[in-house]
Amino acid sequence: MSSAHTESRGLMSSLGHILNKIPGALMIVPLFLGATINTFWPEVLNVGSFTTALFRDGTGALLGLFFFCMGAQIDFRQTSATLQKGAAILLGKAFIGGSIGLLVAFYAPSGTLWGLTPLAIIAGMTNSNSALYVALTKQFGNASDRGAVSVISLNDGPFITLLILGTAGLAAFPMEMLIGCLLPLLIGFVVGNFSSEARKFLASGESLLIPFLGFVVGRGIDFSMLLQAGMQGVLLGIATVICSGLFAMLFLQIMYVITRRPHATRNLISGAAESTVAGNAVATPAAVALLDPSYKAIEAISTSQVAAATITTALLVPFLVVAISRWQHARGISPEAEEHWINTGSVEGAPVPKRAQPVRA
Repeated sequence: MSSAHTESRGLMSSLGHILNKIPGALMIVPLFLGATINTFWPEVLNVGSFTTALFRDGTGALLGLFFFCMGAQIDFRQTSATLQKGAAILLGKAFIGGSIGLLVAFYAPSGTLWGLTPLAIIAGMTNSNSALYVALTKQFGNASDRGAVSVISLNDGPFITLLILGTAGLAAFPMEMLIGCLLPLLIGFVVGNFSSEARKFLASGESLLIPFLGFVVGRGIDFSMLLQAGMQGVLLGIATVICSGLFAMLFLQIMYVITRRPHATRNLISGAAESTVAGNAVATPAAVALLDPSYKAIEAISTSQVAAATITTALLVPFLVVAISRWQHARGISPEAEEHWINTGSVEGAPVPKRAQPVRA
């Protein structure tokens, strides 16, 4: 019995180690499981009762609860420098993602670019992987970089995608449905900012719901769709790293110039770390389709493209952050100097910049 228990624990440990190496595994692995069931055994979830309610029809309820938990993590009680940094990055990423998506929607002959749908472009390029962002800024950035995630978290979920599509007239969202979509996020925001204990409690709920969301979203996909969207998603991922990373850093630099920051404090690590596609962005096409059924036709292909882009950016962005860190180091710019300036108002006596280390496998 003891030997069997030890072997079981060893197997689970090995499985966990393998899953940790898969970018966005918490969302991507359940998504592939849902797609497998939908491809080969599509009727298996029609047994009724709780099984059907959760695993087949649970998209709306799971999204609502997910947005509630997510809203609780947004904290605006930050320093001025952190707010400025977060706002600049958020605007830069939303601007380029929205611009490219709308240009494709209005001017591409077929309404797509190399098979990429405007929904996938906007949903993917305007969202970001907060967990990877925090990990990278913890290693290469400073406290203001990490704190900016509270502002950047506004791009989690479908809010910015809905805003862009609705403003451009590409989607019709009845006001009551739009309010119904955003209300869980706003209530969560109020609860989280009213009580730090509630924020901590709901943080685990956000992670807990991601695999369930991945499964129910994947249940609307078959493998032929994934194969079709694979290379398109890789292309979307590469475009996101290049374009959203560039514009996030550009908007940061503009903010530094406007506020007359000293040269040594113009740290761009947070902009580079923001050039990802989030695992939770995979659920955005489903959320949009729930509000506007005209998007049902492209929901599955858009979801598959965003899923492939998530993996692509998770693999590429750490190398971009290292490259930017080394580029800054060579020019006398560092997160350490910025943090010293924020705390003291001077760059005199700032710590010597750390040289970026290679990305570990």
